[in-house]
Amino acid sequence: MGKLDGKVALISGGARGQGEAEARLFAREGAAVVLGDVLEEDGRRVAESIIDSGGQATFAKLDVSDQSNWAELIDLTVETYGRLDILINNAGIARLKMIEDSSLQEYLEVIRINQVGVWLGMRAAVKPMKEVGGGCIINTSSTAGLEGYAGLSAYVSSKFAVRGMTKSAAVEFGPYNIRVNSVHPGPIDTPMIRDPEIARRPADDFSFDGPIPRLGTSDEVARMMLFIAADASYSTGAEFVIDGGLTIGGNIGQLIE
Repeated sequence: MGKLDGKVALISGGARGQGEAEARLFAREGAAVVLGDVLEEDGRRVAESIIDSGGQATFAKLDVSDQSNWAELIDLTVETYGRLDILINNAGIARLKMIEDSSLQEYLEVIRINQVGVWLGMRAAVKPMKEVGGGCIINTSSTAGLEGYAGLSAYVSSKFAVRGMTKSAAVEFGPYNIRVNSVHPGPIDTPMIRDPEIARRPADDFSFDGPIPRLGTSDEVARMMLFIAADASYSTGAEFVIDGGLTIGGNIGQLIE
């Protein structure tokens, strides 16, 4: 018996990295998973792989900054599986650029996806969750939602916003038995952190001089998400940090020097 038997989970940014790991774990735990992403080929591959392994999965293209796209995906989820219990707002991008070298367009691109996308996802999920008597929303923030990093002003702004929106939503949605929490990963080994524009160091040099001296994995983040969705029944508006100790003494600057 899985921890999520009978549940339906929608995961944005589910085509790779943390979102893919979350989709695979949730499916193994009995949930039907709906993956939304702009990476259509990768997303379909993940969904098909989950189905081939005996799970339930559906992929649909999702631009998280498009409110009509969110409405279509919510409708597809309910039409396909009859309900929505869990939403993981996972999709996000990062751009490494100092403020004085950035354009407004570059700043707003990050805000549109990381911040507006989360807000639209929460808004779209409320109605179907109310209809089934409750639910769980997990918003992926970052340690960049807890402290500032040079060269990542747009990303930091968006992730602080996610942290704040989560608390407001928790207050608003609590009466409907909908829990809303944020997760704050630190240096996790994903395609984003290995992007040459973000990680300016050799591809085989990803040591991390922190209390836990290594990068985290997407599977570790997925297990945190599973705990929140399945077990943290009295937690809402909370911040779950998974960072190898970065925010108590690490230095992400080593990853982008």
